[in-house]
Amino acid sequence: MLGWFVDAGLGTWVAVLGEQAESRQSASAPFRRVLTLPDTTIRGDVKLLGGPWEMEIQPEHGGRIISLRLAGEELLDQGIGVDDPSAVGFVAAGARGWDEMVPCVDASLYPGPGPFEGVELPDHGEAWRLPWTVVDDATLECAGRVLPWRLQRRVELGELAVRLAYTYRNDGAEPLLAYWCAHPLFRYEEDMQVHVGSPVPRPESGTSRKVFLRRGQADRARLEWRSGSAIEIAWDKRLTPYVGVWVCNGDLGGYHHIAIEPATGGGDRPHPAVPPPLLASGAELDWWLEVRDARN
Repeated sequence: MLGWFVDAGLGTWVAVLGEQAESRQSASAPFRRVLTLPDTTIRGDVKLLGGPWEMEIQPEHGGRIISLRLAGEELLDQGIGVDDPSAVGFVAAGARGWDEMVPCVDASLYPGPGPFEGVELPDHGEAWRLPWTVVDDATLECAGRVLPWRLQRRVELGELAVRLAYTYRNDGAEPLLAYWCAHPLFRYEEDMQVHVGSPVPRPESGTSRKVFLRRGQADRARLEWRSGSAIEIAWDKRLTPYVGVWVCNGDLGGYHHIAIEPATGGGDRPHPAVPPPLLASGAELDWWLEVRDARN
């Protein structure tokens, strides 16, 4: 049985999680190109098709994946009709779809070391509020403005799974903590099946809750809806060892979504007690995430 604990501050994280798990780094090098799978096509610059999967992306809106369909059924929460890109806060701007959280989730101060110590990091980071550049038919990238990070994400849609491959690069002259957290907001139903090694604690109607696993204890999660749709989300726990689960059951104005959140660091922000990898100038960090078809 895996142990869950509720978000109760970094003191809990330090006591329970201990030191950072090993992460893989690669020396400075050009971004690698991988051929798109043969059954993947693109319509315009925002839609991808492959096997039973359909995906729609808005590069200009934080590279947000606004739709992910399996056999025609939408898996991502479509929100409550709020869409205000000028809003400062993530929820006020409209929380829906799938975003990448870089360089934090919680608004916080960058801890250092280095010249960026004390710099204010915005709510849910920078990546969701910045325009992304289309590199090729399945690859987008974004560069930070508050911190000198660069994130590239390549999406491949196959018969059995959607694979997202990431490269984080330190574009600065000084070492940088490479914090990233996945933020896919899936549709939430109170009677849906959710397992991340063990059943996930659920909030009461009208409330929300975030819980965390102990570091490195899971490398997959399973979601099943009453319609029969089912997916498995998988990751490499050596590279993204921290996992949180956010469930909103009618809170924040009426949202109903659930997020499975593998991350490179703990505590929803870069913190020296549960740190993400510290990348040298020009260094890169690579990892991946898969959404697999788990229907019977």
